[in-house]
Amino acid sequence: MSLTIMRRIKFCAGHRLFEHGGKCEHFHGHNYVADFFVTGDEVDSVGRVLDFADLKARTKGWIDENWDHSFLVFEGDENAIQALELVRPTRLFKMPYNPTAENMARYLLEEMCPKVLDGTGARATSVRIWETEESYAEASVSPPELSNQ
Repeated sequence: MSLTIMRRIKFCAGHRLFEHGGKCEHFHGHNYVADFFVTGDEVDSVGRVLDFADLKARTKGWIDENWDHSFLVFEGDENAIQALELVRPTRLFKMPYNPTAENMARYLLEEMCPKVLDGTGARATSVRIWETEESYAEASVSPPELSNQ
């Protein structure tokens, strides 16, 4: 049996969607909410997959250092990068793909979570990024027993 916990982290960030063709192609920002779903097959002596405070410190620590009050841009969006680098001080995070809510969830699940959860015995199975109160995107991994079918 596996057990899953969830921790919610709130942060503010700016972005623009490269070659979007609509209003989201302009610089703008959101008050994001990230939900981290973390699973473990075992619990510690207290009965926890991972202490909620530890999960918060790991995930919020990374977000605070990299994304909170930063501009997230696609690394191929040279125009946006040049413009943002003119501002001093600036916080800029270059992503390997467009910073949509879907891609933000994917990045956190595939890139950030394995690093920050290393050594805990827990693994992230899903990350949900709320861009507004009404809309979110979610990246999930298949359960191990289903991924080989």
